[in-house]
Amino acid sequence: MFLESICILDGRAVNLEAHRERMGLTGNRFGFTAPQLPDLEQLLPESLRKGKVKCRIEYDGKIRSIGFDPYRPKPVCVLRLVEAEGLDYSFKYSDRSRLDALNDAEPGHEVLIVQGGEITDTTYSNVVLRKAGELFTPSASLLNGTKRQKLLRESIVREMKITVDNLGRFDHLYLINAMLDIEDGVGVPVKEILPGYL
Repeated sequence: MFLESICILDGRAVNLEAHRERMGLTGNRFGFTAPQLPDLEQLLPESLRKGKVKCRIEYDGKIRSIGFDPYRPKPVCVLRLVEAEGLDYSFKYSDRSRLDALNDAEPGHEVLIVQGGEITDTTYSNVVLRKAGELFTPSASLLNGTKRQKLLRESIVREMKITVDNLGRFDHLYLINAMLDIEDGVGVPVKEILPGYL
C-alpha cells in the first residue's frame, strides 16, 4: 500500500494537484489505476477546520483509509548522519519500517540519510540547505516530495549535489514536507549535525 500526507490549512487542502499526480505516477508504476480523492474539505471534521491538519490517506487501487489529525511539527534537536545504501523510497510506501529502523526513537532525534556519500533526506522529510542566503536541496533525494517539487518549480530552491564532504559549506538545514515549510524553522545549524554511523 501507499501513503499520501496532505496538508489542510484552515479547512483547505494544500497543493492537492501534486498529490493527485504522485498517486497517478504510483499507480502507473505498480499497475493499478489511482483512486479518485474524495472531497477532503467536506470530510474534514468541523472541530479541525481551523489551523494545520494532517490528512493521511492509505491507498492502492482503492482508498483504504483516510484520517485527520491536528498537526504540530516535531522539534529536531539532534540530527545525525546515517549511511543507508540500498534503501529505496522513491515511492511513498505506507510501510516505513526500513526508514523507521534507521532512527533511534528518542524525541527530538532524527537522521540525515547518506547514500554513496551524498546527502538525501531524513526519515520523514526532504531537506533544504542554506548557503550565503541561497537555498538548495540535494539532487539525490530519496523521495521527490510534493513540497520539494513546489519549491523547485517556483525557483525558491535549486537542486545541487550535496555530499558529506561539502556539507560544511552550508550554514543551516531545514526539514520540509507536505506539512513543513522552510518558514516553520524545523532544522539545525549544519555545524551541529553529528557524524553518526558512516
